[in-house]
Amino acid sequence: MTNRRTFLTQAGLVSAGLMVSPELLKAMAKDRVVGLQLYSLRDQIKTDVKGVIAKVATAGYKEVEPFGYSKADGFWGLNANDFSKLLKDNGLSTPSGHFEFDSFLGAGKTDELKTYIEAANITGMKYVIVPHLNDAYIKTVSDFNNIADKLNNAGELCKQSGLKLGYHNHNFEWKPVDGTTFYDTILAKTDPALVSMEMDLYWVVRTGQDPTAIIKAHPGRFFAFHIKDMDKANHEKNTEVGNGTIDFKSIMGYAKLGGIKHFIVEQENYTDIDPYVSIAKSCAYVKSILNV
Repeated sequence: MTNRRTFLTQAGLVSAGLMVSPELLKAMAKDRVVGLQLYSLRDQIKTDVKGVIAKVATAGYKEVEPFGYSKADGFWGLNANDFSKLLKDNGLSTPSGHFEFDSFLGAGKTDELKTYIEAANITGMKYVIVPHLNDAYIKTVSDFNNIADKLNNAGELCKQSGLKLGYHNHNFEWKPVDGTTFYDTILAKTDPALVSMEMDLYWVVRTGQDPTAIIKAHPGRFFAFHIKDMDKANHEKNTEVGNGTIDFKSIMGYAKLGGIKHFIVEQENYTDIDPYVSIAKSCAYVKSILNV
């Protein structure tokens, strides 16, 4: 018998043109796990990486997405091999990481990118992600096209090592310039075989865009959702996933159409709640809507 939750899940897939059997839905759910962008615990992890990773696992996560790696400092003082071991010891994996791309996108230097690729392969990542951009790089449509070309070039370097480049959005990507936007340019001018998108749902919604409309226009271009909720009283603040204004249940019905493989929780700020309690609540909610 089809219960209400199964019906609603199927309804979401029908609206995306992706009706599947209940058996396949169950199989899809088994493959889904919830991850955490470690920027959510940036204040804690810089002084206690081992303790933070253990608590992330205890909170129910199976994946983590690190940020801020450098060859000199590694992952908060751990080199890539030691960080990889720490994750495995806690039952965690890391499908992707956020890395600083200023030297490549600004000056075309590949030295740092090569160290990212090395660290990504050691830790088992599949995606090396551009997490943000210097505003100076994207003032004009010509700039947009130039950065798109550089993203393709970075994607080629990643591909040579069995990886893929990812791009994570904020809200500035939708600022109109001469009839287009940077986000439209990335989707149009980058090679899907080289560059995949990590959709930050909070920033998409906050800038007034519809995540499902973007997915329907660009099916298969997205490898991950960043899942963070918008506080009901102050849209500039985050709250625990499920407590805010974003309708994640509807959006998740389009995950398969978008190509989503990873569901990564992130919270950038907290109000009157312990961060570890917060991330545990968010994890439990995301699991409930993914049926895992």
